[in-house]
Amino acid sequence: MEIMNNYNKTQKMKTKLINFLAKPYSVVVVILIATLLSLEDRNLGYFFGLGVALFIIWQKKWDWSNVGFGQKLNLKTIINSLWISILFLFVMGLIDTIVQHYIGDHNLSSLDDIRGNFSSYAIIMVVMWVFAAFGEELLFHGYYMQRLAKLFGDTNKAWLLSGILISIYFGISHGYQGLSGIIGVTIGSLFFAMLYYKNRSNLLLIVLIHGIYDSIWLTLIYLNKDSMVNEWFQQLLF
Repeated sequence: MEIMNNYNKTQKMKTKLINFLAKPYSVVVVILIATLLSLEDRNLGYFFGLGVALFIIWQKKWDWSNVGFGQKLNLKTIINSLWISILFLFVMGLIDTIVQHYIGDHNLSSLDDIRGNFSSYAIIMVVMWVFAAFGEELLFHGYYMQRLAKLFGDTNKAWLLSGILISIYFGISHGYQGLSGIIGVTIGSLFFAMLYYKNRSNLLLIVLIHGIYDSIWLTLIYLNKDSMVNEWFQQLLF
């Protein structure tokens, strides 16, 4: 009897949680809790939010279309991700160079361990694709941005406003990179948000672009060629 009572209590709590997360305003509560957790450790807030997003997908019987994964991987998406990644790399190279010229360099010291170290490089590459390319896009755009847009009325203006707010939030969450890093990440996130705004059923495209872009820079850092690329952009602009 006691086991049955505990089971019924658990089911009631689960039902209440599901009903709460179905409310449009619930995403604001999730973001606030994630922000508070991030004050203790930036990873805590990230994994809390990601856990909530995955819980919602799970209770929807793993229907990924609810968070933007409405299209399967196809040749068109792959080709688009490649040329957009190259364009994004060049544009962000210009923007980051200008930002760092006037404000200061990004603090990327956390990646110094992968320089010339293939095992560390391989591990961080896998971690990046799982938790940055996939995880961050799922959380910040597939969940946060989409839910905020629906809270604001689900209009085009609501999606734009949501994209701007989440980009700022995402940029601030990278405070460990310094002020120039925050600005650069915010601008990059705005680009991804606008892409998602235009491709609301194809978040996979943004995941691929994010992953390819980060893969290029991680490879440059591993090969100790990132400074050479940065100097090239410096000479191009100044």
